[in-house]
Amino acid sequence: MIISIANPMYDSVFCFLMEDERVAKTILSALLKREVMEVEVRKHEYTNGSKDKISMFRLDFIVKVREDDGSLNLLAIELIKTWLETETLRFRQYLGEQYADPENILKDDNPYGIPIVTVYLLAHRVGDIEEPVLYVRHKSFDYDGNEVTKGIPDPFVESLVHDSIIVQIPLLHGHVNNRLMEVLSVFDQSSKDKFNWHNLIIDEDNYANDTEMMHILHRLLIAASDSKLRRDMDMEYECYSVLQNRDTAIMMMDKKIAQQKEHIAQQKKA
Repeated sequence: MIISIANPMYDSVFCFLMEDERVAKTILSALLKREVMEVEVRKHEYTNGSKDKISMFRLDFIVKVREDDGSLNLLAIELIKTWLETETLRFRQYLGEQYADPENILKDDNPYGIPIVTVYLLAHRVGDIEEPVLYVRHKSFDYDGNEVTKGIPDPFVESLVHDSIIVQIPLLHGHVNNRLMEVLSVFDQSSKDKFNWHNLIIDEDNYANDTEMMHILHRLLIAASDSKLRRDMDMEYECYSVLQNRDTAIMMMDKKIAQQKEHIAQQKKA
């Protein structure tokens, strides 16, 4: 059956979605490719449609994951979703806060920090990278460039470096060929209702045998019928339009200035 669900790319809807512990476990498990056993939602930053900022939503989690060998480990997850391209400085500032947060230090007199994984959900493309999801992982090497595996992972090393997962929403394109793509399919903007971009048009029969995905759809159905969330989406869309028009004007101005400089240079050369 075809249903209309709230678009989780809107910050207010995404916040409502991820505050559900079961949903958070499903999405983070798919991203990490490890089973999330426990999840704790920490503080979050939501710009709430401020016109003087680029819309960005941030959620921090502490999760307990089951590794392939059956052991359990803690991870600090910093999840950032943004509508528009922004300076990486803001991402670095948030990451710095994660490293400095005393709550991310292991307890029981353990001096090491909880390993950090950053997740970026981007509504724009990154350069010429064609993969919809990019896993950036660190490795250790000796002086000669040989990978060091003995003693790795080490808590000291893991406290000082981190892995990243970058999701390019525009490249999802409705392709579902693994668990992660199935979970991310609810973010696919090619499913937007052409009459109302606040909603996505989804065939729930595609998820009929998946109880976790049906729970996500149910959560987004609730969001679509919530009057406060609809108002928040209206505000966010208005602010997004203002920012987009501003950025387009700046881009056109930069192009015009570049053309004038090139014309002046040609005149001088002549």
